[in-house]
Amino acid sequence: MKPVAVFVGPPGAGKTTVASRVARALGVALRDTDHDIEANAGKSVADIFVEEGEPVFRELEVAAVAQALAEHEGVLALGGGAIVNPETRALLAGHTVIFLDVDLSNAVARVGMNRNRPLLLGNVRTQMKQLMDARRPLYTEVASIIVDTNDRTTDEVAADLVAQLTSKQGDA
Repeated sequence: MKPVAVFVGPPGAGKTTVASRVARALGVALRDTDHDIEANAGKSVADIFVEEGEPVFRELEVAAVAQALAEHEGVLALGGGAIVNPETRALLAGHTVIFLDVDLSNAVARVGMNRNRPLLLGNVRTQMKQLMDARRPLYTEVASIIVDTNDRTTDEVAADLVAQLTSKQGDA
């Protein structure tokens, strides 16, 4: 048992939105590891960061990703920073991992001044650039499919991915 597809990418790439549309089109369930973490911890991701720190959150995240990869057969969306942990990257081996790529200007426009993103407090554009520069090689490392989401609607991206995933399943 393994997910049909696992979505990764920076904040603002459209992971949850595109993953939701892909799941609906394929007739499978969507699971988001950030939601799993919140349900297990009884508090928001932002509150975990503030009250317990990023290292505690990342430990919870590795456990959530491992559990979801082991038991979920639908579409899985990971938090933007899940791939920073080498253990998580190792867990993704052998899975269909979709990296939703986005440039800085599109990501910042989509994220805006979202206060629920603890790593983007302060100057959003500067923080996003640093995160994206540091993480892009890691997203690429785990990806089996890379999709440019710039200047495309979520429906266009989802339709392309459904076609790719359907043809991949036909090849298997």
